[in-house]
Amino acid sequence: MDNDKVIENLKSLLTPGVSVYVSGSASEPKGIISLIEENQTYFRDIQWIQFPLGGTNKKDLSLLGAGSSLKTFFMSPYLKEGVAEGRVSFIPIHMRNIFDFLSNLELDVAIFQAARDIDGVLRFGPNIDFLDAIMLSARHIIIEENSSFLAPRTCPKVESDRVDLVIQNVSGKPVYPSVEIDKSSQKIGRIVSDLISDGDCLQTGIGAVPSAILANLKNHSDLGFHGGLLDDAVMDLIDAGVINGSRKKIDRGKHVIGMALGSERMLDWLAVNRKAADVLFKSANYTHEINIISQLENFVSINSAIQVDLFGQVNAEMVGNRQISGTGGSVDFMRSACASKGGRSIVAMSASTKDRKISKIVPRVDFVTALRTDVDTIVTEYGVAEIKNCSLRDRAKKLIEISDPLHQEELIKFIN
Repeated sequence: MDNDKVIENLKSLLTPGVSVYVSGSASEPKGIISLIEENQTYFRDIQWIQFPLGGTNKKDLSLLGAGSSLKTFFMSPYLKEGVAEGRVSFIPIHMRNIFDFLSNLELDVAIFQAARDIDGVLRFGPNIDFLDAIMLSARHIIIEENSSFLAPRTCPKVESDRVDLVIQNVSGKPVYPSVEIDKSSQKIGRIVSDLISDGDCLQTGIGAVPSAILANLKNHSDLGFHGGLLDDAVMDLIDAGVINGSRKKIDRGKHVIGMALGSERMLDWLAVNRKAADVLFKSANYTHEINIISQLENFVSINSAIQVDLFGQVNAEMVGNRQISGTGGSVDFMRSACASKGGRSIVAMSASTKDRKISKIVPRVDFVTALRTDVDTIVTEYGVAEIKNCSLRDRAKKLIEISDPLHQEELIKFIN
């Protein structure tokens, strides 16, 4: 199909005033977005909806056509211009509730990425966090078939009778940039690994600290995994047999995720490796659902933060008055950990900024993402603060003990 024909087909569906959901993270249809950007005079007054991630989604959809706007559930540096012009609206919702929000929308069009698996079957992915919701609510479905990579065989099939338009593209492999594990993260990783027991079922985020934690679990056994995402570090533990899901009460022997974010090596592994057959891709109404996770014993939620205050409140999304990320799924997992028999909620972060000038343990956070009742344990490179069931004074003292020593004297003033 030549570009002129593709543009005509897109114009017939992306008419002025329509609402359009665009899959984010590793499933962003980059080729279609580039086509619209290059021909944006044909597209105007579109209400875009997306959950983007800064490391991989680098286009501000609100800038694609005059009069267009974007509703987003996650902020990134690439939305700066749209935010300044008032074209971007941020909606704070927990991941699990985003699924319900999207499933109840009267949505005109949805655009997804898909790829052929090793057997030639066209499949969504490798991110399906809200796929099931959108398939319920969208009137029209557009698929970008990306021939740059092989789809994981456990991603959902694309049912042709539900699709209005398939556009062939070579959009590049949907990889996520690797992170460098610094000395602080390495130390945090070693400390957190000592809090993990054989047989625990883990959820981790993405970044230097989660990668360092997972890298220190190679001597553990029979770990499970149920989370929002799989990265290279999780893959390596599955490949080594450390994560095998053998003790899970549900999905035994399976590894439940919503998306895969990692290297080209990880994409190839998901496509062809025998052990990748145990990776189950599920939407957020399963990956982030407390009634599902509560059935998993010893579920350990491990997340990062921007700040933690002396009450135990967590800020994971704002710097001052600036929204830099989103509510995300961390609180879904924290509260699910509390509902799991033997479950624990851990927040792991460096105690201060890299230059040590600003403490991340503060008297009062700039903004509350997670309540003081959502977290059991805080870990920094200086140690562990078990704050569950502690009085206000005791939790403050424990948090000061694991803060950067350069800032402890100032923090002590707030409890004396």
